[in-house]
Amino acid sequence: MDAAVIQPRLTAGLALRRHWPEYFIEGGALGLFMVSAGLVTLLVQSAAFPLRALIASAGLRRLLIGLAMGTTAIGLIRSRWGKRSGAHMNPAVTLTFYCLGKVAPWDAVFYVVSQFLGGALGVLLVWSVAGSSFAAPGVNYVVTMPGAEGVGLAFIAELGISALLMLAVLFFSNHPRLSVYTAPCVGALLAAFIAIEAPLSGMSMNPARTFASAFVARQWRHLWVYFIAPPLGMLLAAAFYRLVWRRRAVACAKLLHPLTVRCIHCGFDPAAISVSQPRSIPEPQS
Repeated sequence: MDAAVIQPRLTAGLALRRHWPEYFIEGGALGLFMVSAGLVTLLVQSAAFPLRALIASAGLRRLLIGLAMGTTAIGLIRSRWGKRSGAHMNPAVTLTFYCLGKVAPWDAVFYVVSQFLGGALGVLLVWSVAGSSFAAPGVNYVVTMPGAEGVGLAFIAELGISALLMLAVLFFSNHPRLSVYTAPCVGALLAAFIAIEAPLSGMSMNPARTFASAFVARQWRHLWVYFIAPPLGMLLAAAFYRLVWRRRAVACAKLLHPLTVRCIHCGFDPAAISVSQPRSIPEPQS
């Protein structure tokens, strides 16, 4: 894995002053994702709404939720916010890019803190609006918990889907012709995982996402599964990617890297490029 971070290391105070917009975006983006997750699950799974009675199949209801959440993820990644921060929205993603040498230490810390705060605020917002309906069976604050097959299988499932997601992100985002499909790929994987894998673990892949629901619901059991399996799976995926595609180095920590938005990770600044200069993303470091 890359040992050096492209950007010079900043003190905590300087990083906060210079990069606070990106930190705010990371928290806000995950907060919006959790609001979407809460509202969609409420509409589809709660007996208080007609969709639950109209759609008898639990699998079909999960598919609808998956499609909605996949679309939400695509929208956030491709939004102006997502293009600015890189749209991690997940401490496991940030940790992986940090270990790859693509996120500076204090940026990683503030990204993770913002993600946890933003996710919790998102769930709190849905709870404040929906009230007891959000706590009802079938919704349960959109808590992620191991399924009937047990904790062991939930751990393996979380590790596996997290590895697949990170492998896809690294492959697509670092391919010159496929990078534009990074967001649709992530959205499609989320939809598929929610539809297929959710009965095994609740489908998290995200420690901050799981913490957000657990914090509001006060349901802390098995939290360790979602704090260990997703980061471990993504780190293993990163190691596998570097082993197999050594010539295709990781260029940056952003899922999408437009040429019109600054990047705190690789130092790209469109304002510093003159009209006569060609616009290009910095070359990846090996």
